[in-house]
Amino acid sequence: MSAARRCSPPRALAGLFVWRLKNTGIRQIPCQFVQLCHVANDRLITFQYFNFLKRMYVTQCNKDLSQRAKPKSDSVASPFRELQQLDQEKKVIHKIRPISPLHQPLSEASISSELREMKSGAQTEGSVAAIRTEAKGDRQWKEMKLRLDDLPGILARLSKIKLTALVVSTASAGFAMAPVPFDLTCFLLASLGTGLASCAANSINQFFEVPFDSNMNRTKNRPLVRGQISPLLAVCFAASCGVPGIALLTLGVNPLTGALGAFNIFLYTCCYTPMKRMSIANTWVGAVVGAIPPVMGWTAATGSLDAGALLLGGILYSWQFPHFNALSWGLREDYSRGGYCMMSVTHPGLCRRVALRHCLALIGLSTVAPVLDITTWTFPIISLPINLYISYLAFRFYRDADRSSSRKLFFCSLWHLPMLLLVMFTCKKSFLEKEDKGDLLGEGHGRVMEIRLP
Repeated sequence: MSAARRCSPPRALAGLFVWRLKNTGIRQIPCQFVQLCHVANDRLITFQYFNFLKRMYVTQCNKDLSQRAKPKSDSVASPFRELQQLDQEKKVIHKIRPISPLHQPLSEASISSELREMKSGAQTEGSVAAIRTEAKGDRQWKEMKLRLDDLPGILARLSKIKLTALVVSTASAGFAMAPVPFDLTCFLLASLGTGLASCAANSINQFFEVPFDSNMNRTKNRPLVRGQISPLLAVCFAASCGVPGIALLTLGVNPLTGALGAFNIFLYTCCYTPMKRMSIANTWVGAVVGAIPPVMGWTAATGSLDAGALLLGGILYSWQFPHFNALSWGLREDYSRGGYCMMSVTHPGLCRRVALRHCLALIGLSTVAPVLDITTWTFPIISLPINLYISYLAFRFYRDADRSSSRKLFFCSLWHLPMLLLVMFTCKKSFLEKEDKGDLLGEGHGRVMEIRLP
């Protein structure tokens, strides 16, 4: 009775269930588990006993199962230990000895070097910030404001003032070489009109070539490319120079000189400028444009086209080929980038041959001058050394075909032309000599006629 009292009905039922599991097979377990559930419902087994039975069932079916224990987390240090560690650190800090007075403070040199480094760092940061702001500003559109103080310089670059000065100087040389008495008023009017016509032609040329000049390093800083002035202002400036210039040459000098000036503007702006992107013949057309100013100077003084005017035009025509071909040889990349059709880009061999030919032609033209009774025979002799020297440089340019020889030929051409014109002017036959010669010829012709008369 005592054993029966000690064993409660639920415990007896659990023992019975375990014994049944051992004696029965695994196949009969599900059916018996269902029956056991019905028994449990009849006998009111509690939820805790049901979980116990489920665990027993799982362990009997899967004996390989083993429970894995989770690693325990590190035990949190108690606040008492933290306090003990802080006390130890404090003790260690108290034990540190103070700095001995034997160590001297930093010197003034080190302090100044540190200050310099700080200033340099601040400057570099400021420069980097400035560069960033400038880069941002460059990427943005800016409104170009035109100042009246900058206008003369901008218009001078628009009119290519150096090229205009060369044109006026060659026209002055043609006026001075004319076999007539020197007229100062006519000379000034002719020089001013020629200069205004050149300014107009150069301005119109830049107006047409804005999209092409922007691709070249040589011309990308021109006023119209950078937007320093508007295209309308450039056209107005060209008209304000061209119309008074042609009127001054026509009315103040003579109609022939005015017609030559108008023809030169047309030839430069409407023929040479578009031909630069079409054919290499533009070089020959441009040489004609450069040969007309000395002819204009001659016609301004004489009022007629003579052999002397054509000779001066021929000298300027031949001089431009070694000058421009040597210049374009060093700018081949720029011309090809801008889309210009130049001999140096498309026909490099022809470019060098033409330069050499026209340098040799200068020797022949210098020899023709005394034959046409424009200069004395000393001119071809004195001009022979400089003509031979530029011909030698042209031969080296033809043979070597490099940038160094082209640069030497180009710089030689810069001083060769004024030197040649100066020598030509000093060897010019005076007007009095020509008058005396004409009188002598007239008297001789009269005597011959008197002798022939009965």
